[in-house]
Amino acid sequence: QVQLVESGGGLVQAGGSLRLSCAASGRTYRGLTMGWFRQAPGKEREFVAAISWGGDVTSVADSVKGRWTISRDNAKNMVYLQMNSLKPEDTAVYLCAAGWVVGRASGDYRNWGQGTQVTVSS
Repeated sequence: QVQLVESGGGLVQAGGSLRLSCAASGRTYRGLTMGWFRQAPGKEREFVAAISWGGDVTSVADSVKGRWTISRDNAKNMVYLQMNSLKPEDTAVYLCAAGWVVGRASGDYRNWGQGTQVTVSS
């Protein structure tokens, strides 16, 4: 079992930046793909980005490509989402997830964090 705890969310003006962090714990963390999803009120959960265990394979949603970067530090059991050029439509709860494939579907991930709120003001 893997436990995931997100941090780094907050309120930021449009055009600003935030870095989200996800701390993973548990004996089965090794080898897992890590992903970020987001969910805005009244909307379905949306894929944001994912990264393989070795960091050599990444997948990023078109809506954030060129603005955001996913990375990980396996020595620290940490995954990061660097979010630049934030827009009001990026406002959502951001969730960290762990799975076995670099997929874009929620069903590709078996463990989820509680989420961290990101609010972008115009």
